[in-house]
Amino acid sequence: MPHETSLPETGFLRLKSILAPNGPIPVSKSTWWAGVKDGRFPKPQKLGARVTVWRVEEIRALIETGVA
Repeated sequence: MPHETSLPETGFLRLKSILAPNGPIPVSKSTWWAGVKDGRFPKPQKLGARVTVWRVEEIRALIETGVA
């Protein structure tokens, strides 16, 4: 995938950096949130009242397993 190498090694990602067209995972927001709910995708972390992020390591692992 072309966006795989543009992911940082560590840290956090916002949803717009995870999902296509800017990110490596080609699913819609509704599909992503349904996958988070049923356990297919990693659970987010809240950094604040309006800031939701995912760990880069978990997104990389998801890409490597080919689930997304």
